[in-house]
Amino acid sequence: MSVAEKIAAVDWQGIGAALDEQGCAILPNVLSAGECAALAGRYEDDGLFRSRIVMARHGFGRGEYKYFAYPLPEPVAALRAALYPPLAAVANRWNAAMGIDIRYPPDHAAFLARCHEAGQTRPTPLLLRYGEGDYNCLHQDLYGEHVFPLQVAFLLSEPGRDFTGGEFVLTEQRPRMQSRAEVAPLTRGDGVIFPVHHRPIHGSRGFYRVNLRHGVSRVRSGNRSTLGVIFHDAK
Repeated sequence: MSVAEKIAAVDWQGIGAALDEQGCAILPNVLSAGECAALAGRYEDDGLFRSRIVMARHGFGRGEYKYFAYPLPEPVAALRAALYPPLAAVANRWNAAMGIDIRYPPDHAAFLARCHEAGQTRPTPLLLRYGEGDYNCLHQDLYGEHVFPLQVAFLLSEPGRDFTGGEFVLTEQRPRMQSRAEVAPLTRGDGVIFPVHHRPIHGSRGFYRVNLRHGVSRVRSGNRSTLGVIFHDAK
């Protein structure tokens, strides 16, 4: 099956319910072992990327990542285009619940045109690489005025074989409550969908907004590679 066919076959009603209840949802077995290896191997091809970030230099953690340049590699572009429409439906529903007027068009190209008109023209999909002792501090991927509220991270390495530790971590801060942590149990080829910065929670007085941050715990051994798919572009 192609990437688009795999995404189309996903139980999006179930994904939406998991996002509403837990704040994240797993897409199992989207990428094959060969596709994961091919994507991870592209990290060495500097011609594919617009910039390289060494996390320790900026206080982001330890490890490094590279942002792709346009045109995106075909698998990355296909994932971005296929994932956006069902996630836009969730994003629009969430914004309505939170009383936010912004709505997202059903086509990703139309949303990118909105970003580019505002000067957000730099692509944001990225490859991340972690070695032993590396980690990613809790953060939010906000790159400008226009922010698509969901993103997806795909694990390209096999836990227990390629690396140990390195769990994906999501924290949620509800008003007047302590933070709640969620760990996504990913295997190679799985993706995790999660909010960029906030989501709605249904309380006794209706919906209210909670803030979220995500990161990666310390890699205890081996090497971990990840593909991040972010739908808004950066200034």
